[in-house]
Amino acid sequence: MRGRKEHAEDFTEFFAARFDTARRTAYALCGDWSEAEEITQAAFVRVYSQWSSARRINPSGYLRTTLTRVFLDSRRRGRQWERPVAAPPERPDVEPGGRDERRELIAALQRVPYRQRATLVLRFVQDLSVEQTAQALRCSPGTVKSQTARGLVALRRAYESAGRPQEARVRR
Repeated sequence: MRGRKEHAEDFTEFFAARFDTARRTAYALCGDWSEAEEITQAAFVRVYSQWSSARRINPSGYLRTTLTRVFLDSRRRGRQWERPVAAPPERPDVEPGGRDERRELIAALQRVPYRQRATLVLRFVQDLSVEQTAQALRCSPGTVKSQTARGLVALRRAYESAGRPQEARVRR
């Protein structure tokens, strides 16, 4: 049996190694750096509470699933993360070193329905298989395939319309 100190050290190493990647994944899901930070922190809190079993099974997979579930739960319940502040924080439009194309793609991704968006992020950003994505989303592989196909169509439409003036988007 491992002691609490070793338990905490294992988790600290895992947290340090995975936080930035998890935050970028959360950003791809929600499109807001502050919310991505909140989603990532909430996911790590949940992983920590189950760390004994998570580290034995597959800690990265457990984190990925938890991160996705935290995002989907926030959307399903229709609530946004609370952010009470005295003054609005200054946030970059894109991640440091990002390009305009990335900003346009992230903006287009935010217009894709959240379930399809989660499927696209897991399949193409996290490079998971259909089966791994189904496991993370707790659905069938067939659902992953249909959500992926629909999500790609929605993303393509949103991305193509991103450069057009507002009047052109309304007429379509």
